[in-house]
Amino acid sequence: MKKLFSKLKVGALELCELPELGINDLHIRVDTGATTSSLHVDNIEEFSKNGKNWVSFDLHPDIHNVKRIVRTTVRIKGRKKVKSSSADTEKRVVITTPILLGGQEWPIKLTLTDRSEMTYLMLLGREAMQGRILVDPEFEYLLAQDETGADEDLLDNSEEE
Repeated sequence: MKKLFSKLKVGALELCELPELGINDLHIRVDTGATTSSLHVDNIEEFSKNGKNWVSFDLHPDIHNVKRIVRTTVRIKGRKKVKSSSADTEKRVVITTPILLGGQEWPIKLTLTDRSEMTYLMLLGREAMQGRILVDPEFEYLLAQDETGADEDLLDNSEEE
């Protein structure tokens, strides 16, 4: 039996880390209906430094202690027009940052927005999942139940004789 690849099998909700942003144990909504991932931030301020576009914003790294605020500055990777679930269109700042999920780390694009009316501070969209994740929306926190997070029998290249 030869494994060609394995993907993380996740539920509708998972825990992740955004190490460069100083965020641990972030409860995220996994959304295959969303193209782009988004993160709740406050007080977005754009500026230019050495000819490059940068953004500063406030994060609440601990959802159980919203009084704790961390000011973060990162380089802007671009802008994206995003249609929300309420059909409103908004032009958002896009950053790139590593995500740590199920023991694996890779860079993802995040749009910065006000998600204060939403239950979860981060939405993980299809672009961030592509080639790495399978979603079973029937369950939540599958990675916490499976230390490896990998689906061993995803693709078998052998033939039964």
